[in-house]
Amino acid sequence: MMNQDKPAVKIPLRGEVAVNDTWDLSRLFSDDAAWNEGLAAYEEMAEGIPGFRGTLGASPEALAGYLGFARDLGILEERLAYYSDLREAEDQGDSERRTMKGRFVMAAARVQAALAWAIPEIQAIPDDDMARFLPHCGIEEYRVYLKKLLRYKPYILSGQEERLLALYEEGDGLASETFSVLTNVDIDFGTVETPEGTFPISQSTWSVFMEKSDRDLRERVYRAFYKGFAAHKTTLAALYGGSVKKDAIKARIRGFPSARAAALFPDKVDESVYDNLIATVSANLEPLHRYYALRKRVLKLDTLRHYDVYVPLTPNAALKTPWNEAVDLVSEALAPLGDEYVGVLRAGLLGRWADRYENKGKRSGAFSAGSYTGEPYILMNYKDTALRDVFTLAHEGGHSMHSWYSARSNPFMHYNYTIFEAEVASTFNEELLFRYLMKRSPETSTSFRTYIINKRVDDILATLYRQTMFAEFEKRTHELEEGGCPLTADLLRAEYRALLEKYFGPDMVLEEESDLEGLRIPHFYRAFYVYKYATGISASLALAERVLSGGVREREDYFAFLKSGGSRFPLESLKAAGVDMSEPASVEAACKVFAGLVGELEHTSPG
Repeated sequence: MMNQDKPAVKIPLRGEVAVNDTWDLSRLFSDDAAWNEGLAAYEEMAEGIPGFRGTLGASPEALAGYLGFARDLGILEERLAYYSDLREAEDQGDSERRTMKGRFVMAAARVQAALAWAIPEIQAIPDDDMARFLPHCGIEEYRVYLKKLLRYKPYILSGQEERLLALYEEGDGLASETFSVLTNVDIDFGTVETPEGTFPISQSTWSVFMEKSDRDLRERVYRAFYKGFAAHKTTLAALYGGSVKKDAIKARIRGFPSARAAALFPDKVDESVYDNLIATVSANLEPLHRYYALRKRVLKLDTLRHYDVYVPLTPNAALKTPWNEAVDLVSEALAPLGDEYVGVLRAGLLGRWADRYENKGKRSGAFSAGSYTGEPYILMNYKDTALRDVFTLAHEGGHSMHSWYSARSNPFMHYNYTIFEAEVASTFNEELLFRYLMKRSPETSTSFRTYIINKRVDDILATLYRQTMFAEFEKRTHELEEGGCPLTADLLRAEYRALLEKYFGPDMVLEEESDLEGLRIPHFYRAFYVYKYATGISASLALAERVLSGGVREREDYFAFLKSGGSRFPLESLKAAGVDMSEPASVEAACKVFAGLVGELEHTSPG
């Protein structure tokens, strides 16, 4: 019987959130009025663009003059972009915030169109002249940028064609933006009755409900959640199909053999790295299937269902961890990285780097947004009853500190590291937190240790196996589109269901609506991004072991990686830090770590 006396839990409006629980964006702009002034200055500054046209190959001084202008324009553009994007993330249902972001996107598209001639003009500088320009002292802070830019020479179009593409970019994110608004604002997932009261179902609360021990509650939330997506399945399929088609068209326009080749080119990552990841993980599904069989046995289930895969095997060991205690825990776990790292991160998390809790219309999930000028901001939807969120805080803190070091160690034109590298710094922190919790828990506390091991198994599963499944889905959908096969809702669901069956194995009984999951993953709108989570955790597991078992040199190698920014290609920076991701050995080792944890869980779990 439900408790009718307890009031429904209400998600607060943005204006009801305590200021100290929100991020402070003043390092970017003091307020919206200052942002408007910045946008006007940006557009005025852009009026100087035509004056550089036709001059870039005249001398190294002329090229340096333009690059200095482009740097200053880029810094202002980044500030405007981050501020408007973060303001919109606070409440995606607020029309004023959406208008602000839209105004910036339109202005930036016009500026990029006006700049469309610049890269082709730089590419047209004769090789002998460029070889003479590069050593010039005025070019020093732009040298890495120029060398990377020259790699694109075979794929750069004429100035007029680049201008048309830049104009097209104004609508480039439309599918992603529409998906975000539809799933975070417009779809009403309803509420659920629990013994504690009536709770709203949202993309943020979904994961909390899936960890509840009450199976009936999990099933009710699961079906209500996917009922919301089912009602819009055709729209969602059309949005994703349009996004894939856009990827394929852009790749063809530039002359890349495929959308995947175009996506991997900026990082100088060979497609074999992507294929090796899928092949290696596919060859190591046995411990994953063992884990699902273990879940079925420990939870004493006749059938394992899709809504049974997130609940902790020892739910009584879960901890309530308020924000400040979570910061303490993360700080203690990261102590091996030294006083500066921990001190800066701790001050930021206890200060106002982070937007901490859910509010109505706020973007779901979590992210870090580090820029050259502002703080390395963190969006959270923190729940103090979910230990998962403590790991998420450590994860996003890894991103933010990576940004903090990169911005202070490199000039603007090449400070920004790649996503490939970013997922190393974040999952590295998760591994340190896991090891700290294991070391802190007494050997006699079997329940807590089992809980933590279970948590780590789930984290590696989500980052290594699940993201590889996503990567395989992206590979397949783009191959279908590029092969001339329309991506209908039925086809997308069939492709995704085949992968669910492959990765979950024989003990999973899928629901009719389970394959709708493939239509609700926001990362799919940033094509060929998710594989970097899997390669990232493979690298981070190896580097964490190297740092914790090593000495000063190993730690300094890791900090050199954090500070490298975009000064090297990701495989090069990781190799210098101590791991070679061009070979499948690191992925194989990560699968063995997972298998070892599953084995330990099999020995310690009840049942």
